[in-house]
Amino acid sequence: MHVIRPPNHGRRRGQRLHQRRQSPPGSHRPQHGHLLRPRQLPVCAVANLGLIPYQQAWDLQRRIQQEVAGGERPDTLLLLEHPHVYTLGRRGRDSDILVDEARLAELGAEVHHIDRGGEVTYHGPGQLVGYPIINLLRHGGGPLKYVRTLERTLIATLSEFGVKAESEDRPTGVWVGERKIASIGVKVNRGVTTHGFALNVDPDLTYFDHIIACGMPDVATTSMSRELGHHVSVDDAIAAFMPHFGRMFGFELSQVEPTSVQSTLIDTPLPE
Repeated sequence: MHVIRPPNHGRRRGQRLHQRRQSPPGSHRPQHGHLLRPRQLPVCAVANLGLIPYQQAWDLQRRIQQEVAGGERPDTLLLLEHPHVYTLGRRGRDSDILVDEARLAELGAEVHHIDRGGEVTYHGPGQLVGYPIINLLRHGGGPLKYVRTLERTLIATLSEFGVKAESEDRPTGVWVGERKIASIGVKVNRGVTTHGFALNVDPDLTYFDHIIACGMPDVATTSMSRELGHHVSVDDAIAAFMPHFGRMFGFELSQVEPTSVQSTLIDTPLPE
């Protein structure tokens, strides 16, 4: 198991971890570990699932959500890509998809009506999709704070590559100027989150031309590769994202094998 700790985890200001100071004569020394014990961060398991069909990932989220809510599994972050798919949230309308079924078949794109917030969006190869399954009741803060923290995490990730992004005074998501580079849509059930974010790393952006993305007819989309003028891989984006996610949410990240979470598809009944 590979553990990733946020920057400066376990270090306090003025404290040297590998050097013991001598106390002046007669001074009181604290008992061993009383003041030097670092605050233990909650663990979040991280699974990189690679390219995975949408329905499989959705079923997996719902089963993991059930286990996290029941205290049977730690908070979990799924990182992945999807084959071409359009998803419609609770406010999505079929008319937001601008092509017919024959054209969808030519595009190789599925359509799924799902239970997250928001309207229609696109997922596909070259896009980093993240599904944090987190118990907000344990960590404090509600859905709005959670979404804002996701936005800040993505903005910090993009900054690592020299992409200046923002979210203030904008519709939910992350923007580069007037161009949307990341979408966020979540659901909270029993205090536990599902769904999450999609960051355009280097997807085929023409797939956005076939929908009214996020209910905004005139919205322009962009990607990291388009903004930078060269290819960026999803793996590169994941490597930059994970430390910021741990820091922003106060987690110690523990990378786990995909099979350790995918086995729940067999072992746990799908919640109704």
